[in-house]
Amino acid sequence: MKRILLDTDGGRGVVSPRVLLFGVMKKRISPAKAFGGVLLVPGDKSISHRYAILASLAEGSSEIFNFSAAADCTSTLACLRGLGVKIEEKAGSVVIEGKGLGGWKAPRKALDAENSGTTMRLLVGALAGQGFSSELTGDKSLRRRPMRRVIEPLRKMGAEIRARDDEFAPLEIQGAKLHGIEYAPKVASAQLKSAVLLAGLFADGETVIHEPVRTRDHTEIALRELGATVELVAVRNGDRNGNAIRLQGRPKLVGRPLGVPGDLSAAVFFLGAALAVPGTELTIQSVGLNPTRTAILDLLVSMGAAISVIAVATRNGELVGDINVRHAPLRGGKVSGAMVARVIDELPMLAALGPYTEEGIEIRDAQELRVKESDRIAAMAENLRLMGAHVEEFPDGLRVAGRSAGRLHGATIDPHDDHRIAMAFSIAALGAERETVIRDAECVGISFPGFYDLLAGLVKLGA
Repeated sequence: MKRILLDTDGGRGVVSPRVLLFGVMKKRISPAKAFGGVLLVPGDKSISHRYAILASLAEGSSEIFNFSAAADCTSTLACLRGLGVKIEEKAGSVVIEGKGLGGWKAPRKALDAENSGTTMRLLVGALAGQGFSSELTGDKSLRRRPMRRVIEPLRKMGAEIRARDDEFAPLEIQGAKLHGIEYAPKVASAQLKSAVLLAGLFADGETVIHEPVRTRDHTEIALRELGATVELVAVRNGDRNGNAIRLQGRPKLVGRPLGVPGDLSAAVFFLGAALAVPGTELTIQSVGLNPTRTAILDLLVSMGAAISVIAVATRNGELVGDINVRHAPLRGGKVSGAMVARVIDELPMLAALGPYTEEGIEIRDAQELRVKESDRIAAMAENLRLMGAHVEEFPDGLRVAGRSAGRLHGATIDPHDDHRIAMAFSIAALGAERETVIRDAECVGISFPGFYDLLAGLVKLGA
């Protein structure tokens, strides 16, 4: 297996040179004859957000290596700069000068999270306990995304927050004296949990969050790495079976070097390509293998994927290792219930793999997808149908027929400015007949700016 470099003259690369039409970038993707090689994916977006925010609240300097270049993480850094945090971006790292829990300064203007829901939801928690007023806003898409589920527990802690229609950004936050609470979210959400934990840093007493379904725990791990006392306790009484996360308020966080593992959610798209293109063998190095994130690997293996994990180590409390995948027939299956929260970011990729499976893919209990960067259920159904797939859409998900319904064909895809939709259909296109065009392809920069370059380096085109 060798790396096939992008040929900007239209030769061997999978992705043609960008086509600019009234400032909009298109990508043309041809069917792949083979796919494989060895690659590194960018730093984990979720971890990068959390390291940056917590480093800014720590005492002393933190150098964060392999920090994500995603536009969402750039938005977080911009907001922190707006709060008076000194940040130096180097080649391969970001240095953040923390001033302790009381070190943020009142911003001179509204903090703009742009398209990043993680930036907004995490920062509103930390801003709730400040000694000043602030405002959080975002782009048109983010201003349509629900925020009440985050606002409600923060208000229980004493926060003063106003929102448009009591639900949407912009959010006006009047810093207040907070107190710890015991809270059981109605919806399993790592962002909601993290917002409450960040507010808990500034609260008197203990903050306790009950999770009936375990969600990604990068915030808890990062808090421990920087010196906070965070405990995970199994709870088995009454209607609160699950886990309880306990955080002691007002800890002293201390800056330190931190390394961000490769983003598993980014790696999933390349795993999908390997499963869609026969004859593939692919190794993805130094990927984060946090147990709250690897449900997607277990799910793919249960469907028949030939995936193995090697060279596992622990860095800054996070598991990291290499993932090897070989092409193998996929049975398909159903994703529903508690599993949905564990693979929420990977569901677009799973749906795109549906036509490459024997039984198809059914996704239910995933109404949360309706309020992501786009209505992902509608966007997946629309674009899969354009490529010839048989799709049944439900209020909480969709069912995509398997390979017996026919092979996908090329189409012009509208990702609705959603990075995960654009990447999912770029992968689906590799196994389709004829060329596929991805409109507004620049939206992948929200999470994965180098996606198309990496993809081009791993693909050999068919005749």
